[in-house]
Amino acid sequence: MGWYRKTALVLAWFVLSGLLGLGITQETQAREFREFRDARYQHNRVYLSRGQVITVLPSGHREIVFGKTRYFFFDGIWYRPGVRGYMVVAPPLGVVVPVLPPFYTTVWVGGVPYYYANEVYYAQAPGGYVIVQPRGEVITGPPPVVPAPVTPPPPAQPTYAPPPPPPNQVYIYPRQGQSPQQQAADRLECYNWAINQTGFDPARPAAGLPEMQKMQLQTDFQRAQGACLDGRGYTVR
Repeated sequence: MGWYRKTALVLAWFVLSGLLGLGITQETQAREFREFRDARYQHNRVYLSRGQVITVLPSGHREIVFGKTRYFFFDGIWYRPGVRGYMVVAPPLGVVVPVLPPFYTTVWVGGVPYYYANEVYYAQAPGGYVIVQPRGEVITGPPPVVPAPVTPPPPAQPTYAPPPPPPNQVYIYPRQGQSPQQQAADRLECYNWAINQTGFDPARPAAGLPEMQKMQLQTDFQRAQGACLDGRGYTVR
């Protein structure tokens, strides 16, 4: 009887140990694979919850050193080495990664695009993408395009171009080598100056003037125009 009791006790101990071990293993696995769904900005991706510890990093991870700390980055999840393995953590601001996570959501702050994944914001920077905390209102769509203000052209200055010269056209010679453009400008200014001086416009003579008076005004106009052109360095004929 003593031998049977000892054997039974040993078997019971092994069974109990196996059950306890199975319970611990299941609890550990449940803790290691605790996940959450990031639904912010309709991102809707599942990630490992922060604070968990894994013993083996996923294949294809990237190692990034920031300050004196090593981080490992894979699929939008950040790990930091610890005593028992690799803990899922939040990355510090200022870390630069060469590539974005494979799945991200583009958001906009002040007209600038940011890339969001796993409660982390990335912004384009030299060498890749830097982890930042945007300041301002975050919107999920691109900002509306505001058309550039249209500056109306300045109002046209009223200019008066003289009509075709009458038969007694005034000929000028540029004594100072004035260019054709300068000659045209001087002609126009002296034409208008002569109108102001004489009150007579050969292109629009006042109606009802006697012919003799009109001829006198025409002569006065030509003299005034010639004096103006002479003063600007032209020989007038």
